[in-house]
Amino acid sequence: MSDENQVDPGRRGLLVATAAAGGVAGLAAAGAFVSTFEPSERAKAAGAPVEVDIADLKPGEMKTVEWRGKPVWVIKRTPDMVASLKKTDAQVADPKSERNPNELTPEYARNETRSIKPEILIAVGICSHLGCSPSTKFQPGAQPSLPDDWTGGFLCPCHGSTFDLAGRVFKNKPAPDNLEVPRHMYLSETRIAIGRDEKGEA
Repeated sequence: MSDENQVDPGRRGLLVATAAAGGVAGLAAAGAFVSTFEPSERAKAAGAPVEVDIADLKPGEMKTVEWRGKPVWVIKRTPDMVASLKKTDAQVADPKSERNPNELTPEYARNETRSIKPEILIAVGICSHLGCSPSTKFQPGAQPSLPDDWTGGFLCPCHGSTFDLAGRVFKNKPAPDNLEVPRHMYLSETRIAIGRDEKGEA
């Protein structure tokens, strides 16, 4: 072999090290590029949709997720909970969700259950009065700060506004509106996207 084709061992090590460093840098750049396809924390906070799995949610249970920095409740109502909504129709201030519908209730939730599926309620857990977060009071019957004929729902601890199990505010309470139902859609029987629906993102 001629001297022209021989590579000094020291230079060979330098070439290998340079190639390896270039490969690592290339992989890092590719990883950073791929990660741009994922919503950043800032994008999520700004309103990127979130997905929630409800496969483990049992009747009578609630799961809370965060969307746009707000708590969103996903409640799986029992048949008795759904039936209670007929009893509260006459007691709530906006039974058909007609107040501020474009802001508070998508068209597909402007019904008695305020939902796509009667057993699943999705609502923003913030009182429409001054922004407190209501407490769950699912148990029916007389309780402190609640009427004797209470059928279950939510109580705002700040100023006493009460909401039924569809998030509809009772009459003569400080809260002016029902709880917000965010735009949402079912991706499968057990997976829901909150913050977007068939019409796009909220």
